[in-house]
Amino acid sequence: MIHRRHFMGGLAASAGLLLGRSAFANLEDLEKYSMRIDWNKVKDRNQNRSTVTAQQGMVCASQPLAAMAGIDILKSGGNAIDAAIAANAVLTVTEPMSNGIGGDLFAICWIEKEQKLFGLNASGRSPYNWNLQAALDEGHDYLPAYSPLAWSVPGCVSGWGALHKKFGKKAWDSVLAPSIHYAAEGFPVSPIIAGGWAFISAEHKTLAETFQPNGHAPGFGEVFKNPDFAKTLRMIAEGGADSFYQGEIADRIVKFSEEHGGKFTKKDFVDHHAEWVDPVSTNYRGYDVWEIPPNGQGIAVLQILNMLETFDMASLAQNSPEQLHLFIEAKKLAFEDRAVYYADMDFAPVPLEQLISKEYGKERAKKINPNQAARKVAAGDLPRGGDTVYLTAADSEGNMISLIQSLYHGWGSHIVPDRLGFPIQNRGMSFALDPNHFNKLEPHKRPFHTIIPAFVTKEGQPVFSFGVMGGDFQPQGHSQVLMNLIDFGMSPQQAGEQPRIEHKRSSTPMGSKMVDGGTIRFELGFPDSTKIAMAEMGHRIQSGAGMFGGYQGIWREDDPRRYFGGTDPRKDGCAIGY
Repeated sequence: MIHRRHFMGGLAASAGLLLGRSAFANLEDLEKYSMRIDWNKVKDRNQNRSTVTAQQGMVCASQPLAAMAGIDILKSGGNAIDAAIAANAVLTVTEPMSNGIGGDLFAICWIEKEQKLFGLNASGRSPYNWNLQAALDEGHDYLPAYSPLAWSVPGCVSGWGALHKKFGKKAWDSVLAPSIHYAAEGFPVSPIIAGGWAFISAEHKTLAETFQPNGHAPGFGEVFKNPDFAKTLRMIAEGGADSFYQGEIADRIVKFSEEHGGKFTKKDFVDHHAEWVDPVSTNYRGYDVWEIPPNGQGIAVLQILNMLETFDMASLAQNSPEQLHLFIEAKKLAFEDRAVYYADMDFAPVPLEQLISKEYGKERAKKINPNQAARKVAAGDLPRGGDTVYLTAADSEGNMISLIQSLYHGWGSHIVPDRLGFPIQNRGMSFALDPNHFNKLEPHKRPFHTIIPAFVTKEGQPVFSFGVMGGDFQPQGHSQVLMNLIDFGMSPQQAGEQPRIEHKRSSTPMGSKMVDGGTIRFELGFPDSTKIAMAEMGHRIQSGAGMFGGYQGIWREDDPRRYFGGTDPRKDGCAIGY
């Protein structure tokens, strides 16, 4: 445990959080290329924006041009699904380090006409020619992050295609038109995105050719164009989603893979398809919270909520040491199960129903000491049978969609194959190289996934479409937003603006184990007294202020129908309604 005097010293040393900023040789270059900005003001993002309200439709996204593209689609006769695809496609242009067509996608849709939720798993699988023994023979303990060995088939475009084919209204090429425009004609880079653009060009040459064409990362306000990506998007717009997997794009990726030590073959792409799945849920104080089942980590949210429901959370002050302690302890227990049981259900007998059952949640909650942090936790004894973007949209018909899309790490594998204009994800590094693990590397298998869309219904009707970005943080972010909404009665905007806490270094599905209870890091906005109280409970407090996740959410009320949109001040985005 951190000693009190060391902890207080760390507070003084870490009072500020500095965002990353683009690398310029000197101040003259900064002024030449980018808009002026006080980065110290960016780190202290103001809170208490108004919740956006509208009746006809709404789009919430992490970059304004993407949200506006979605609204334009709605106004021109498209529905929420069309709007979400258009917004996501624009984000692949305007926020390319956080998402792209080289990555995967998950979604949950409420379709008003059918009065039903639909789940979509558009994550890709490992190559047929890649397996555990081959990885061990090459001497790997973990799969390298920035290598073609970390590639799995990109599922994003198949997700767009599946959504559009089943539920879309607008013509396919018109939905992709805004993204093609911004890739070809350019767009001014927004501030948070500019702060995350920099990478070491000498170490990632194919990435630098596309994303640092002038020898530097674009600064805030600098116009960036990606003509290679515009060409790729045009091929997809003209040939349909299947053209990504069966035509020139796949051929070029496979050829690059073969030339650089990767394992892809054309069969990996031809055999890929997105899969419609049934979302799973638990009830939290009268609200049904829905997530996508594994290979993702969404059910960790349901496990956390089942444990927290056994405590009177509303009687505790929001973000008090007592509330945060119970939440962190529940997270530790859920993540220990995550490390052992979460995997591709086509390959492993994941005990899904037991993991999300109320009975199991009550038993796990009994392991929480309300006054003391656990240093070590174990997975339940059950039968063994990033960087990301999140967006949500709603339309005048009542349809709603919760969509998340990612490359895993910022810039994914940092490899752009054959001037196609986009990097390939490194999600394949999420496999375990342990022959006894559910999540072990196997041919044509989906790796463990962190990106999770969420949805809330009440008495069978849609209430809230939302998500929180941030890799392992996402179940923590979902849980904190839901507590703010349900336990503490906040608006969709307020629920996402509150300072967040993150617990790190739990055991993982890749094989690492939690040591000494893990660590906690706080965002700006928590008083020193809260941190001291949690340290005295036995939590190990990491010095420095963080900034965790990126939230978007749409709350729905009926009679008459109204949408209430919230967007995260940690990102550049906005909620737009009409």
